[in-house]
Amino acid sequence: MNYYDQGDHLAWQAAKYGMLADYYKYIDPRMHIYYYQKHFDCMQRWCRLHRGETGMGGTGGMGGNQAMVRVLHASPDAPAVDVYVNGQQVLQGVTYKQQSDYLSVPGGQYQIDIYPAGNTDQAVLSQNVTVEAGNKYTVAAAGTLDQLRLIAAVDSDGVSSGKAKVRFWHLSPNAPAVDVAVKGGDVLFRNVPFGKATRYLTLPPTTADLEVRVAGTNQVALTVPGVTLEPNQAYTAVAVGLAGKQPPLEAIFLQP
Repeated sequence: MNYYDQGDHLAWQAAKYGMLADYYKYIDPRMHIYYYQKHFDCMQRWCRLHRGETGMGGTGGMGGNQAMVRVLHASPDAPAVDVYVNGQQVLQGVTYKQQSDYLSVPGGQYQIDIYPAGNTDQAVLSQNVTVEAGNKYTVAAAGTLDQLRLIAAVDSDGVSSGKAKVRFWHLSPNAPAVDVAVKGGDVLFRNVPFGKATRYLTLPPTTADLEVRVAGTNQVALTVPGVTLEPNQAYTAVAVGLAGKQPPLEAIFLQP
């Protein structure tokens, strides 16, 4: 298939999936999200093909009316969960520390209901979440089960050429505000409370041992050895778990 045939085929598929997404928008939100994802994938492939053929620039990002959203299960004592959006199940059996793939959705407000996996008798959390078109989000189910809430952070994958960037997200519900530092070196992020995601910090590619300290002190709550930041990559270091309890405090790393 030549460039023009392939481009026409992708454009036709994108249009078809876009129409199906519009059809299901108000009658079946789950199918609406499913077809928007397929529409978005086709549009991305068409844009890559078009830019590669013509040398045109572009953001390589989302369509103007879409946001990208993924879910992170960060509640240390919550069971595996099913996630419903506007009454329709979109994720099943998400376990602690597991993240979903990104879903493409139109910008707007959504009702999120979270149930124990396989049990829709009573939601463990119901909350409205608003997402803006053009942004990528990680939405974390965070806190202990009796104080569970959704916390959203805007993701970014744009990195200066040859550099890396990293941010810190505090999602350990019983840990105090913390500083994050290079072991024996500089503090990277200061006084970060529960729920907050810092701004990204651009750094040269490196491997280092990190320490999570009680804010304003040298008291080390967590050591994270051998953290490697690759060039042209963006990272979110997430503190999850419980300080001094089970499951233990630890760091997991997400990438957009």
